[in-house]
Amino acid sequence: MKASYSVISKMLLSLIVLILIILVALGFGAANTSFQDLYEAIIAKSGGSYYEILREIRIPRVIAAFFVGAALAVAGAIMQGMTRNPLADPGLLGLTSGANLALALVLAFIPGLPFLMLMLSCFIGAAIGMLIVFGIGVSSKNGLSPLKLVLAGAAVSLFLQATSDGIGIVFNVSKNMSMWTAGGLIGTTWPTLIIVPFIIGGLVVTIIYSKQLTILSLNEELAIGLGQKTKLIKLLLMLIVIILAGAAVALIGNLSFIGLFIPHIVRKIVGADYRFIIPMSIIVGGTFMIFTDFISRKVIAPFEIPVVSLVALVGLPFFIYIVKKGGRTFFV
Repeated sequence: MKASYSVISKMLLSLIVLILIILVALGFGAANTSFQDLYEAIIAKSGGSYYEILREIRIPRVIAAFFVGAALAVAGAIMQGMTRNPLADPGLLGLTSGANLALALVLAFIPGLPFLMLMLSCFIGAAIGMLIVFGIGVSSKNGLSPLKLVLAGAAVSLFLQATSDGIGIVFNVSKNMSMWTAGGLIGTTWPTLIIVPFIIGGLVVTIIYSKQLTILSLNEELAIGLGQKTKLIKLLLMLIVIILAGAAVALIGNLSFIGLFIPHIVRKIVGADYRFIIPMSIIVGGTFMIFTDFISRKVIAPFEIPVVSLVALVGLPFFIYIVKKGGRTFFV
């Protein structure tokens, strides 16, 4: 009981930090705004000189950043729990690069496609990327292992990314792709947030099945012994991973490492129970992404640093550290 109270108190504290980060991200930028401006942008139908900046640029951008961070963090947590692989991450195992390639193909061959159809293509691309990586890993000698999975993921991700870059150059759609491939939220508007309900749906389903994921992460034989339909649950959870990763790419582009290190940090805070890991990953992943996006547009304002570069500054050393430790330091 004390442990539960401790975890809940940590979640509440994380929520407070999230709210503070949101207020900072909304209030400061190339143009600093007041709480009065923020109040008018959220509540009123009209306001001062910063009304349009807040209402049409910053608010949708912060919402998108939160859900991208939450989606990638939860997708990484699911993959690490299901495969019991401490190095699992949508960006490292071909999902985001597959979605990015699908995006390039659509922009090159079917320009002007509605955003919902573009989003669907990202889902399909993410699924294909994941299937290729797992197919290579399973077909290798002595079967699947965490190291083989990561090596296959790295190779496939590089190939898919190079292919998408080549398509962009050959078909002259590189500029159209830059909003996504740069890993940024520049240009995020209210219409692009039509994808958010899909992310919310995926997060809700993951929370519902978090208990089953906890058992799977410990021992698959135990899950079968307890009467779980493990194949069906795995299929459902992998579908959720595809939806979350594809939706994130549709909003921000090919972004790695968030799904790797956020779940590790969260486990260190709340333990191995996915009933706590999933909601905490939503909060921490969303907070991290909002803060990173804020730093990217504030440091050299009015210009921006690509978010993908800032994430890599944190994620790559973390990845190397986990590899060096064999995943034992953070992975429970």
